[in-house]
Amino acid sequence: MRSVSIFGVTGSIGAQTVDLLRRAAPGTYRVVAVTGGRNIAALAEAARELRAEVAVCAEEAGLEELRQRLAGSGVEVAAGAAAIAEAADRPADWVMSAIVGAAGLVPGFRALRNGTTLALANKESLVTAGPLLMAEAAAHGARILPVDSEHSAIFQALAGEDVAAVERIILTASGGALRDWPLERLARATVAEALAHPNWAMGQRITIDSASMFNKALEVIETREFFGVAPEQVEVIIHPESLIHSMVGFHDGAIMAHMGAPDMRHSIGYALNWPARAALPVARLDLAQIASLTFRAPDLDRYPALRLAREVMARRGLAGAAFNASKEIALDHFLDGRLGFMQMSGVVEDTLSALDAEMGAANLPGSLEDVLAMDHLARTRAGEAARRIAGER
Repeated sequence: MRSVSIFGVTGSIGAQTVDLLRRAAPGTYRVVAVTGGRNIAALAEAARELRAEVAVCAEEAGLEELRQRLAGSGVEVAAGAAAIAEAADRPADWVMSAIVGAAGLVPGFRALRNGTTLALANKESLVTAGPLLMAEAAAHGARILPVDSEHSAIFQALAGEDVAAVERIILTASGGALRDWPLERLARATVAEALAHPNWAMGQRITIDSASMFNKALEVIETREFFGVAPEQVEVIIHPESLIHSMVGFHDGAIMAHMGAPDMRHSIGYALNWPARAALPVARLDLAQIASLTFRAPDLDRYPALRLAREVMARRGLAGAAFNASKEIALDHFLDGRLGFMQMSGVVEDTLSALDAEMGAANLPGSLEDVLAMDHLARTRAGEAARRIAGER
């Protein structure tokens, strides 16, 4: 029986992980810990169904409700960031890291210290502290498996291959809900319009990040950190159908493409069952019905996040932490109606410029504490930038 923990069980990735565990034969898995955010009802439901040892909510304010909902279940309850980190200290064979944003950084590091397999859906961990995370895994004999559909696709395409033979990695992007809008209309896009993704069913924040392409910008940096390729080897292409999840091009001209229905249970299931492949409850493609696939180059005026990602990769150091933190603050302001859709990139760019001296030289981040300090500082600067830019509307 394999022991598993799910960090971020109430989000889209967490819920789909629960679905796969639910379908497994009885006695296949033992659930150690589940954590969630503000949706206490969903957290308690998952904890009961999975018979978790402990359930932890992110905010202290939710503790009493969680305690009431799990009364008599035998599930331990706790709340707060420290409790989530302590839950990550509990040994588990396989840990899903699906907490959104920089909040997922510490639990992922703590889980690796048990020599576990970390299924990484929290791309921010690699963006902000990639070299540190990979070193932590190596130091404890742990393994990191990618869960982002793009990076899972790359990982699978590289199975049995020498990374030295890779010429380029091509990340596909749907282009998000606003991909066909006239450029001049984007400034007036609302939250509801940005959330109308044509292909994927995802959480609110990642769906809007898809529309702005900030999600893809994070994935570009993540690719460089996870696979150790040069920044210039990472490309992005718009693929509206979202059926090819990414491609790897080799020095002999061959391209390996990973195809599948737009369903995150592909990559979650691959990580859960690796190195084996198990049957998964996902749609099978009818290629004759699909008939054709389309591609186009991304417009950098429409998606300035992609340009900023290149600058972050060139800088390295703590630039990834500043980039991610300022992106999260800019998104908060857009969700609250305080910032326009196209102004989010301006907040990030202004923050990176303001923190030029503090981000350090083009080298590796020194420690996790350095990363967390930069995250805090960048959030403060980004808030200032957001208020200033919003005042210019």
